[in-house]
Amino acid sequence: QVQLVESGGGSVQAGGSLRLSCRSSGYTDTTKLIGWFRQAPGKEREGVAVIDTARGHTYYHDSVKGRFTVSQDNAKNTVYLQMNSLKPEDTAMYYCAAGPYIYGLSLERDAYKHWGQGTQVTVSS
Repeated sequence: QVQLVESGGGSVQAGGSLRLSCRSSGYTDTTKLIGWFRQAPGKEREGVAVIDTARGHTYYHDSVKGRFTVSQDNAKNTVYLQMNSLKPEDTAMYYCAAGPYIYGLSLERDAYKHWGQGTQVTVSS
């Protein structure tokens, strides 16, 4: 059974940084991609970053390019999302998700089968 656990959320001022972690267990072919998503109140959940855990390839939503970096530590079964130069509009619940490598480096929700419970990120101006 695949389980994903996020941590590292918190409150920061604009311009600050946070590093989120996503620890996974129960590795299968359905966990080749690890994506980071976020959902702000009243908005749809959107994908912001993804990593192909087999090749290390990454892809980002335009809104976070140059500010967020996704990486992995295979020994710890953990994927990280380093978030720099945070803006108030980055405030959201952040989720990690796992899925098979079928659709490439997808940021679409439907490409993912397993989801964590989320960690809150709040950025104040």
